[in-house]
Amino acid sequence: MSQVLGIYRLQQVDSRIDQAAARLEAIRAILENDSAMQAARSTLQKAEADVREAEKALRASQAASEAQRIKLEQVEASLYGGRIQNPKELQDLQNDLASIKRYLASLEDAELESMLSLETAREAHQDADKNLSQVEARVISQNSSLKGEQDTLRNSLENLNAERAATYGTISPDLLQKYEALRQKRRGLAVTTISDNACDACGAGLTPAQAQAVRMAAQMVECPFCGRILFSN
Repeated sequence: MSQVLGIYRLQQVDSRIDQAAARLEAIRAILENDSAMQAARSTLQKAEADVREAEKALRASQAASEAQRIKLEQVEASLYGGRIQNPKELQDLQNDLASIKRYLASLEDAELESMLSLETAREAHQDADKNLSQVEARVISQNSSLKGEQDTLRNSLENLNAERAATYGTISPDLLQKYEALRQKRRGLAVTTISDNACDACGAGLTPAQAQAVRMAAQMVECPFCGRILFSN
């Protein structure tokens, strides 16, 4: 096997290893930190907090209304109880009664608003709880298939690493050094093919002599633009 063919096969194996490793990392992130699950839980937690706040506001409104009703009953008892005969005192009580009734009406309006707010908060909580259940079901189902894919990829990586070791041993140290340097520089792709006398990686054109040399694989030819090692299928 020629050195050029060997380095091309090594590149193919390494690319497959890179793809498998990237997919395994993506699966790990999904399994450990599902963003949809986190978002659904966060939404539910906020909905729960909103319900608690709405319940607290309603209790405060109800307490204020009840206190005002008690005050109203007391004023009415004084006004209509017959014990007060002084006209000015009676007028003052009537004025107080009218003021209390107006204030009570505003408190009852606020209480109604609090009840509506609580109803809305509870509906939002129900929706958030339902959404979390749906997301959990989806994640559980998805994780089942992902775990199977994870096992398959790990087995594949073992085989690829064994194939890489076998291929690695057929290539000269100098070429391997160049290959590894190019892999670092060119985002993992050190060897590429040609099509229509051009580099498939960057598109740079080759002279007829360069293209012929690549096809013959008699010597290593580098792309004149990106520097990658060229190979012809």
